[in-house]
Amino acid sequence: MFEAHFGFSAAPFQLSPDPSFYFESKGHGQALSYLKYGVYQREGFIVVTGEIGSGKTTLVRALLEGLDSRELAAAQVTNTQLDSCDLLHAICTGFGVPISGTSKAQMLATLEAFFVALAAGGRRALLIIDEAQNLGLKEIEELRMLSNFQLGSHALLQSFLVGQPELRLMLRSSAMEQLRQRVIASCHLGPLTVDETRAYIEHRLQHVGWNARPAIADDAFAPIHVHTGGIPRRINLLCTRMLLAAWLTARDDITAVDVTNAAVELRGEMGGEGLPETGLSAVK
Repeated sequence: MFEAHFGFSAAPFQLSPDPSFYFESKGHGQALSYLKYGVYQREGFIVVTGEIGSGKTTLVRALLEGLDSRELAAAQVTNTQLDSCDLLHAICTGFGVPISGTSKAQMLATLEAFFVALAAGGRRALLIIDEAQNLGLKEIEELRMLSNFQLGSHALLQSFLVGQPELRLMLRSSAMEQLRQRVIASCHLGPLTVDETRAYIEHRLQHVGWNARPAIADDAFAPIHVHTGGIPRRINLLCTRMLLAAWLTARDDITAVDVTNAAVELRGEMGGEGLPETGLSAVK
């Protein structure tokens, strides 16, 4: 569609997470540092939270791309609407561990044997649980019990919990005291600032070969931030609509008015979902 028209090599604002588009805002850079610190520590839990669309999954994938598979085996579980047995099954699948039985005891024994074999080969295991706010107390406890696996004084498994802000509230409950004591670092991804929003947009455009066509007016970036709240996925959604509108009207520029019109159209189509209300109306 508009990608070829503007000379882009790919869609600059796709909604699916892609680590090649990773943008290091202050918050994302800090979070990635926490994750790398966690990998270096080789034990415990790291907790990363953020609003829907804040870039948590992209951050995790950027981390995974930088890890050496010769030293570390990583598995990611993204479906967390599971009971404790199904969670163990998903973890086995994530690590590529063949399952000889379906009982919890059998799966635990199989996982422990796998972790020990990794350690014997000079590798270790990293488990990443995405959308961790959906886990119940029993499932969280199962993860804590897995962290008890050791070979001598060395932990065999390290876990990252990645989720929405509700995860922070859940971990503050009295029932989570034992797990909290094993959290070695925790961070929250906040929204991008106005300046970061502009840098994020230009970063993604430049990644696909943007040569200032279409030109984006300097005063267009502030309303983009207002309409999206600085949330990356919302920015992607709005910018895609802006580019589409520019292509359909055969224009090579995007103004602040275009931003507001695109935001109002999107909000109307989505029944108020996706973009926050700002009180601004479309300008014809």
